[in-house]
Amino acid sequence: MADSPNATLVGMAQPGPPAVARRSWRARGDVWLLAVAAVFTLAQLTFVPLGMGLGWDETVYVSQVSSHAPAAFFSAPRSRGVSLLVAPITTWSSSTVLLRTFLALLSGLGLFLALRAWRGVFPVRVVAFGGALFATLWVTIYYGPQAMPNYWVAVGALACAGCFVRARRDRTDRWAPWGMAASAALIALMRPTDAVWVTLPLLALSVWLRRPRLPAALLAGLVAGAAPWVIEAYVSFGGLGQRLADASRIQGGLGWNVAVDDQLRSLDGRTLCRPCTGPSAHIAVAAWWYALPLFATLGTLVAIRARRAAPTLVLVACATTAAVPYLFMIGYAAPRFLLPAYALLAIPVADGLVHLVTASSGRWRPVAVTMVALGLAGHLAAQFAVLTHTANRTDAGRRDWAHTAGELHRLGVRPPCLLTGHQALPIGFSAGCSSAYIEGNNANITRAELLRTARRIPFAVLTLPGSAPPGYARAWPVHRYDHIDLYVAPPPR
Repeated sequence: MADSPNATLVGMAQPGPPAVARRSWRARGDVWLLAVAAVFTLAQLTFVPLGMGLGWDETVYVSQVSSHAPAAFFSAPRSRGVSLLVAPITTWSSSTVLLRTFLALLSGLGLFLALRAWRGVFPVRVVAFGGALFATLWVTIYYGPQAMPNYWVAVGALACAGCFVRARRDRTDRWAPWGMAASAALIALMRPTDAVWVTLPLLALSVWLRRPRLPAALLAGLVAGAAPWVIEAYVSFGGLGQRLADASRIQGGLGWNVAVDDQLRSLDGRTLCRPCTGPSAHIAVAAWWYALPLFATLGTLVAIRARRAAPTLVLVACATTAAVPYLFMIGYAAPRFLLPAYALLAIPVADGLVHLVTASSGRWRPVAVTMVALGLAGHLAAQFAVLTHTANRTDAGRRDWAHTAGELHRLGVRPPCLLTGHQALPIGFSAGCSSAYIEGNNANITRAELLRTARRIPFAVLTLPGSAPPGYARAWPVHRYDHIDLYVAPPPR
């Protein structure tokens, strides 16, 4: 008996269940990645004080789009990406709690999207584990809810590399090139110079592979993200070359500077190590940093053996170029500088650790599982100890700034007003005042202009306790506190 039309239709429909199974597998994979992102967000909301005042750099970025205080001086190395990121909150609210909650939720979403770019390239358990390793570093949790660019460079770099690998593997993937362009634009919008270093291996590979749409997507994203910075260079800094020169000078002169030991000193919670003196971080805190290249190498060897070396080598290459300028070209350190390298190496490290556990057999498997579990437990304990100490110390220091702003208001220094001297920029933002410096990296006014302005609006000079004020302020009334001295100018006529 001949097959009926209905039988033919049934036969054509048979591939349906595998497609449903694939969708189910993808959904389960997304659940693991979402869980990692959710725990990361919860850790930020739990361990970083939401009411913690804005830091110096945060103040600069937020003040550009805030109605609370005048815009602070915007120096050559900075880019407007963070200001655009926080604008949905800061243009109408001065609540630090609301801003940090917004950034914590947004950073969790960013981590999920960056990890999702690698789904299908590595096993889901490796991608999720890599995301968890990155998300539990104290520096990642600490900077996730802060108005700073480095975390966003990190997740942008991870997403960009993932989309590049997907576009290279599957020419029919229409979304991967768009993901590359969007991720490259995000990195360049946050830190244009970092974008060049991070994407350098991807650009080189794109040209070598002779796939025109890959370098086109990358370059389009980089140009779109860096365009505001380049335009501003010609409008406000005398050209691109001059802005780059100014940026190098402000950062102490970029060149051959070995900062590896400086980064080691900063691992114990020093958010800025400039000048970087004192001992290196305790071995219990820094052990993971020494182990990072070892496990990344193990992950690379595992990938080569599993015949998926290319994705791992892309991650390692991008992590290397992202780290080079901050390890060998700058004379100081901050742990946030290496966040992009940590994000890119997290997946190879996870691959290596998973291999240690799953490849062992017989009596050695319990030993491997125990060693990895104990190592991870000790690592997490050290990370959260540093995180708690750093967040509490920072919160206390910034409460002093808020207290100083309140004292200035009590002394009659109210908006519109002007501050100069020690920590004038963040304290000025808290007080709703402008800040001015006549020397240093933040010099934005001459002495004559400063004194002319001081005759028109309330003005104060801030110094460290016991430090001498500028000559023009020595006869002014001084108000001394434990952490600062305030020299308040006579009321303007």
